Amino acid sequence: MDSRPRLYLCTAFLCGVLLTLGFKDVYPDLERRFRRRRVPISSIAGAGLAPKDHIDLEDRTKKINQADSNVVEIGEGIEACVGNTPLFRIKSLSEETGCDILGKAEFLNGAGGSPKDRVALNMIKTAEEQGLLTPHSGDTIYEGTVGSTGISLATICRARGYLAHICMPSDQATEKSDLLLKLGAVVDRVPPAPIIDPMHFVNRARNLAADHTADPTRAGRGYFADQFENQANWQAHLEGTGPEIYQQCGGKIDAFVAGAGTGGTIAGVARFLKPKLPNLRVVLADPQGSGLFNRIKNGVMFDPLEREGTRRRSQLDTIVEGIGINRVTANFEAGRELIDDAIKVNDDEALAMARWLAEKDGMFVGSSSAVNCVAAARLARLSGPGQRIVTILCDSGTRHLSKFWTHAGDIGGRTDTKLSHILGD
Repeated sequence: MDSRPRLYLCTAFLCGVLLTLGFKDVYPDLERRFRRRRVPISSIAGAGLAPKDHIDLEDRTKKINQADSNVVEIGEGIEACVGNTPLFRIKSLSEETGCDILGKAEFLNGAGGSPKDRVALNMIKTAEEQGLLTPHSGDTIYEGTVGSTGISLATICRARGYLAHICMPSDQATEKSDLLLKLGAVVDRVPPAPIIDPMHFVNRARNLAADHTADPTRAGRGYFADQFENQANWQAHLEGTGPEIYQQCGGKIDAFVAGAGTGGTIAGVARFLKPKLPNLRVVLADPQGSGLFNRIKNGVMFDPLEREGTRRRSQLDTIVEGIGINRVTANFEAGRELIDDAIKVNDDEALAMARWLAEKDGMFVGSSSAVNCVAAARLARLSGPGQRIVTILCDSGTRHLSKFWTHAGDIGGRTDTKLSHILGD
């Protein structure tokens, strides 16, 4: 028999053995690769698509570029931190009254930490547009203030190339004048006096500004900001605070409650909201010693036997700072006809509310904010459940430590205060 067939047979046998052994080692790897290739198909099937369906690829770089175009523009300077403050539900007061009591967190304005940031910035911008102020020229801004406007002015003055000279009553919390000095302002603390006295803090600021401008040896000019009469005050709230509240509430507001010092906040907000919401109630929150409550209720500031603005008296008989006044101002009169009612708040009620908010909500507020919240809660009680009431949270309690919060005292571990104890109902 020819040996070649045997050779072929043996060779074939050996090749078969080798092929079998090789496939045994390679097969698991082939199986893994096969399964990986099936995953996209399974995923497509899981998405409700057939394996043979056409798939369009999308260029997502276009969306990224579109997203970049929607990025909010980076602000220029500290002025960009003024306005657009949050509005939030004050939980404890809302739950106790059955109304939504909302606080506009004006203490979060990023320059001076109060609604006066809006006013200071608008007064300075308006003066610049009118050619009354020139940055980095030595111009100095003079103002009479109990503190918050001065702090806002001192901050924004530095940011825009001006100096600030602030006149304030000597009975205001010392931390305010201390902060003004740290901000580089000149501070005059003058004894409390009636407005007809030339040494009243507002009159002194006006006179100092005039003296500066008239002095040829001094650089720049003196500009008297005049927050009580300057129309740029209420206009700042007409253009900013009012629209923000309306938008944040989606146009649903039943009442707006605020105190008044210059009157700019309540006038500007009322002038924006009232035309849009004719049924809105605008309510003044007025501390003890102030004449504005009587102005709203009876149309006169004092007793009919006394002429307005001529009564000789010292500062308001209250520990509340920032709101309350005993004279008529242009800013308050700009919105007076739109104010529907007024609520008087005494010092004890304001102190108790400040403690309540710290105890129940972790909110450490100043005296004017406490007055606003007392009035908002009282209005909620009078109106009944279901109302939405907006008020202003003006500044932090850290500016009231040496005066208002000294009287308020420490909260300690208390959690048992009742709202009825504050409102007396």
